[in-house]
Amino acid sequence: MAMTLNIGSMKLTKWQLALILGTPLAIGLGTYAVKSWTAASKELDGEKKRPKAKIEKQAISLDGTAPDQELERNQKSAELGEKLSPLKEANNYKTEGNNCYRNGKYDEAIKFYDKAIDKCPKEHRTDMAIFYQNRAASYEMLKKWSNVKEDCTASLEFNPRYAKAYYRRARAHEATKDMNECLDDVTATCILEMFQNNQTIMFADRVLKETGRLDAEKGMRNRVPVVPSACFVNTYTRSFIADPLQTMKVPAPKSDAPPKGFLRAHLAFLEEKYEEIIPACTEEIESSEAEAQYKVEALLMRGTFHLLCGSYVESQQDFDAIIANDYADPNLRAYAYIKRAALYIQLDQREKGIADFAEAERLNPENPDVYHQRAQILLLLEQIEPALAEFEKAVSIAPNHAIAFVQKCYAEYRLSLLAGDQRRLESVMHTFQNAIERFPSCVECYSLTAQVLADQQQFTQAEEYYKKAMVLAPTNPALIVHQAIMVLQWRGDINLAVQLLNKAIEVDPKCELAYETLGTVEVQRAQLTRAVELFEKALLYAKSQAELVHVYSLRNAAVAQINVTKKLGIDMNSVSAMAQSGLMAQGVA
Repeated sequence: MAMTLNIGSMKLTKWQLALILGTPLAIGLGTYAVKSWTAASKELDGEKKRPKAKIEKQAISLDGTAPDQELERNQKSAELGEKLSPLKEANNYKTEGNNCYRNGKYDEAIKFYDKAIDKCPKEHRTDMAIFYQNRAASYEMLKKWSNVKEDCTASLEFNPRYAKAYYRRARAHEATKDMNECLDDVTATCILEMFQNNQTIMFADRVLKETGRLDAEKGMRNRVPVVPSACFVNTYTRSFIADPLQTMKVPAPKSDAPPKGFLRAHLAFLEEKYEEIIPACTEEIESSEAEAQYKVEALLMRGTFHLLCGSYVESQQDFDAIIANDYADPNLRAYAYIKRAALYIQLDQREKGIADFAEAERLNPENPDVYHQRAQILLLLEQIEPALAEFEKAVSIAPNHAIAFVQKCYAEYRLSLLAGDQRRLESVMHTFQNAIERFPSCVECYSLTAQVLADQQQFTQAEEYYKKAMVLAPTNPALIVHQAIMVLQWRGDINLAVQLLNKAIEVDPKCELAYETLGTVEVQRAQLTRAVELFEKALLYAKSQAELVHVYSLRNAAVAQINVTKKLGIDMNSVSAMAQSGLMAQGVA
């Protein structure tokens, strides 16, 4: 397989999709490399730069006790006897306030800004905006957040496009935990600064993550369980090597009567009637002890489908019941540990998840799924070297399991990139071809090979492998989504990407990744309302807390941009252009 390898290429994930598109969603999600920036910036407006070592004489004592008449005489003297206009007098007060601010005399500074505001004719709107914003800066140093918000709001009434006032009010909102208001204000700042200020972009990133986290916590409590699509369940079950729910032999019914309990659930599983599984398992579990032959199996199957539906409390209860049953088959208990571990990982309780994997290994150290499932989790957590060691254990126990083998190849590929080892990388790439030759009917062998080739910018070859994967799995929406992402990387063809993503949704109306990716593309096309609708759809089908945080962050970014562009009267297309050029100017790679 001839190819040119790029050792410096990076793995493409959905977290990096906004970067490929160059969208204003780039103000969040922590996906961008930006140049280092200094936090030191002028806190006050209307000041001229002065030598750092020089401190000017004060026209008034720092405690603000000098009489107004003395101040006016000094100011008049400075103006060579010329009579001061109200605006000039107001600016002199502002200068004195700035002097006090620099010397840490914030209460005194506020008094001078009070006088500046009182003296300044209201038609001088720019000056009024500066005076209020500078007074807000003093209130901020005193942590008087309500005063900060009031003065920033007043400043913005005089200058509705005053970026510094939006930024300062955003910080006050953050301090008082008003995160949605904070997001709107920091988004306005990003737009008004044309996405040129790293400090603002990093602030927006932090706020988006926090709003996503808060919304995800609420969403986890209120989410409605959704029976997943057949494709999703099939992908999940194929990730196991020896799950007893798939390998066990269940006797055929002895009569023509319809099967009941677990036998009905198992038949529904085989026929992909997944909505019938939980009720049928419940029938088995709640039957009398004499009738229940498969109670533990029913608990494992019901717990598994509660997990796939997102009913995490119910899922854990079922796995707990198996684990607590010392008489249960050790292999079934091991799989209860494995699946509860996955549940803990989805709930971001990593230590509990790792502990459950250890218990499963203790019960059955020759179970390949302990190592394979743990390896997939470690890979997800970017712990590449430990993941590779786990894949190797799984493959040593189950050498003929195609998915474990090709995922081991992928882990080796990722490790080669991290090590910067070109020779090792070239060797690893040949193992993907070996995987295809050994397992020609395994769709994952083709799809992972295609992803790696796209990662190496070998797009033509990647396209060929995606086509081969689609022959094996024409209704797999994830394959279509990955092709859409590659089209964006390769050709920048947004229209074709949109066609592919709509096709993925048509193939599987419950594909979270398709809705999320299409929503991000719609942001690029300035279709923000449509984007929000798509993100809301993605939230219905997101499975883990991490996925919820991510999608809520995307949605919140789009909502904030709708709010801000409407308030400022800015065309969203121009915001998209500003975001892209601004991020590129900041060194976004």
